Amino acid sequence: MLAIIGGSGVYNPSMLEKVKEIKVETPYGMITPLVGEYQGRDVVFLPRHGAKHTVPPHRINYQANLWGLRSMGVERIISTTAVGSLNPQMKPGDFVIIDQFLDFTKNRRSTFFEGGELGVVHVDYTEPYCPELRRVLLEAGRGMEVNLHDRGVYVCTEGPRFETPAEITMFSRLGGDLVGMTNVPEVVLAREVGICYATVSMVTNFAAGISAGPLSHEEVLEIMRENTDHLRTLLMKSLETIPVERACECKNAVQGGERLFSK
Repeated sequence: MLAIIGGSGVYNPSMLEKVKEIKVETPYGMITPLVGEYQGRDVVFLPRHGAKHTVPPHRINYQANLWGLRSMGVERIISTTAVGSLNPQMKPGDFVIIDQFLDFTKNRRSTFFEGGELGVVHVDYTEPYCPELRRVLLEAGRGMEVNLHDRGVYVCTEGPRFETPAEITMFSRLGGDLVGMTNVPEVVLAREVGICYATVSMVTNFAAGISAGPLSHEEVLEIMRENTDHLRTLLMKSLETIPVERACECKNAVQGGERLFSK
């Protein structure tokens, strides 16, 4: 089963057939994803901030989201994020298939393995994003009328405030290309439960100190509106070409990870 995690603006009912909302109970709370079909394949859509965009990034129940998707049988996730750019080559309207992240979150629970019966697990993140899914996204983006970057370093901050110019300067010096508030711990938890995960980031603005003036949420929403159709097209083309069987190692990242779901 495939899943898309994104903002409410990404999903369009015409993308899927036989759409219904379901409730999934998890040890961390309930999630209410939409489930439908695309060209005969089951697809789940999960609005990260809630159906009406009412959940701020630091309050998202990432553990419930990833546990719930895994318990539904989801094996692959394509996530979408709106980001600010620290890199002059990555301009508003560009898409980036990120390949690394820097974690500057502060108060988020970022593991399912809290000790006790499950023990302590140290997961390898040399390649945080599924290489197979990243290739699918890059192939799908070729020929589209968008500027698509094949790699980028995503800096995840706590939010919900925007960053200061001093922070942006620091992130840039550390090698960051983009800044957002949602990709961590989502990518981390996906690996812990053996789900393939890749992200397409839409650049909505230049970050503080680089942009021409103060940042506003309205500016972000306007760029998103202008590029949402391109993003939907990229997602649909990707869904059409994802191999049925997984050939990557994401599912084997945590040996004995199935014990999470046997409790």
